Amino acid sequence: MDFEHIRYRCTDGVARLTLHRPERLNAFNTAMHAELRTALDAVQADVSARVLVLGGAGRGFCAGQDLADAAVRFEPGGEPPDLGAVVERDYMPLVQRLAALRVPTLAAVHGVAAGAGATLALGCDIVVASRSASFVQAFCKIGLLPDTGGTWVLPQRVGMARALGLAMLGERLPAPQAADWGLIWAVYDDAVFSAEVDALAVRLASSPTRALVRTRQAMHAAARNTLEQQLALEAGCMRELGRSADYIEGVEAFIAKRPPRFRGD
Repeated sequence: MDFEHIRYRCTDGVARLTLHRPERLNAFNTAMHAELRTALDAVQADVSARVLVLGGAGRGFCAGQDLADAAVRFEPGGEPPDLGAVVERDYMPLVQRLAALRVPTLAAVHGVAAGAGATLALGCDIVVASRSASFVQAFCKIGLLPDTGGTWVLPQRVGMARALGLAMLGERLPAPQAADWGLIWAVYDDAVFSAEVDALAVRLASSPTRALVRTRQAMHAAARNTLEQQLALEAGCMRELGRSADYIEGVEAFIAKRPPRFRGD
């Protein structure tokens, strides 16, 4: 598919979606949001896709919302736009599509991930970053609060004290510290970052896709479930997955002492 503000391709089970407004540090505008929704719908419909890798072009991952975009721009002294409407129209559908995707998601962060760019990355199942990357919750610097799921994911990942510090101070969090805090999965040296991302994408693409997605769904549900509800959810997922072709293949491969060949179903 041809897009203006993103790049999308799917090869050998790996769907790659790259934010592509490098002259604006891949900041979001209304047109980019529309293209992202289309691309994520394409991943959902493409049975050959086994993992989504989300990245950014140029010198950084994403600087968040482009304040020059017509949807949020206003003149000094003028009436500001309804930001809630922008969130409902653009950011909510983006987060919801990502969270419901039928394949695991991998965010590959280099350079800066700021504002909605940071929270978009953190909405992926696994987040890795180059050593020189950084995360910034920049909302407080313009009188806002973290959106794109930021107030949901930050306390869960790093605890309330650190989540509030990040959101209220807006300080830059270097990637190694983000990994130490448990905000992201891993940090790789810049020189090998692309190769490490590719290897991880191939690994996920050859994994039991449905089992990974059920794992995401169960872990997200745990925050609102009692222990009894979570145990029942696990039982239901195990009933489903225990009848899958991938489970049969996994057991047969384990017994035969050979690598499994998962199909994703």
